[in-house]
Amino acid sequence: MRTSNRGPANRRDPRQDSRRPNRPLPARRPGPQDWFAHRLLLILSGQRPVHTLLGHVREHAYEQLIDLAPHTPLRPAPGESGTLALRAVGVCRPSPDAIEAFARITSGKRTRAFAFRLERIDARWQCTAIELDTVP
Repeated sequence: MRTSNRGPANRRDPRQDSRRPNRPLPARRPGPQDWFAHRLLLILSGQRPVHTLLGHVREHAYEQLIDLAPHTPLRPAPGESGTLALRAVGVCRPSPDAIEAFARITSGKRTRAFAFRLERIDARWQCTAIELDTVP
């Protein structure tokens, strides 16, 4: 008796269906945007001082951080349970020497976001702009 190699029951297809919820996402190598997103989160939640990014942030962005940091805009609201966590970092590369990124975080029960721009200056990535989802 001969079995058929046709049909879904007998075919071993190496392709993956993108609709499967258990399909693992391809691993992404961490980039400079991931490092900056984590540091900005620590500063804007009051866990680290602004000067920890001194030398990694251009003058205008540093002034923005100095204005924003005392308000701790990413700290969970008083009485909110939960932790502060970096959920995702998205990136757009308008040029080889520029990265525009956003970070999605959870702060208590809320989902928050901030965006920033990195530019490669003298072979180093430096933050040149920061924007929050709300104004403190």
